[in-house]
Amino acid sequence: MVAHVGFCHDGQPMVMPLAYHFDPATPDRLYLHGAHASRALRHLATGAPVCVTVTLVDGLVYSRTALYHSMNYRSAVCFGRARRVAGEAEKRAILERMTQRYFAGRTAGRDYDAPPSAHLRGTALVEVQIEAWSAKARRGGPTGPRDADPAAPGSRGVVALRETHGAVP
Repeated sequence: MVAHVGFCHDGQPMVMPLAYHFDPATPDRLYLHGAHASRALRHLATGAPVCVTVTLVDGLVYSRTALYHSMNYRSAVCFGRARRVAGEAEKRAILERMTQRYFAGRTAGRDYDAPPSAHLRGTALVEVQIEAWSAKARRGGPTGPRDADPAAPGSRGVVALRETHGAVP
């Protein structure tokens, strides 16, 4: 649910965790969200080159040999340039989709107050036009030399990790 966003600002490399939105219907872009006062987002909105990474860890892989401990995961790295989303209608529509991603099933006007124009002006929304990307994943069990032997001492296997959501108070 968090992207790590890398960029250079005044010659200093930086990486920041930010809320993001990716819509498979528009696979050539993603959106980053934060406070309008954020120095980093203001810099990105100027068209700065950016690297965005997202990783989901699906499981811990236990081996009988420490060298072969691992993780099952899915990850993506995107490279592109950013621009500020300035139009109120465009910003409102994207933020509504983003709200649905993080807070599924909630409706503006029913479950929460729709943001007034003043709140939208205080919210930074940056579109990253994806120019290149790569993805990597690992899944499966342990692959150590003693892991295939059921008689070998020690434990091995995969402990699944899942994101869960509690009930809304």
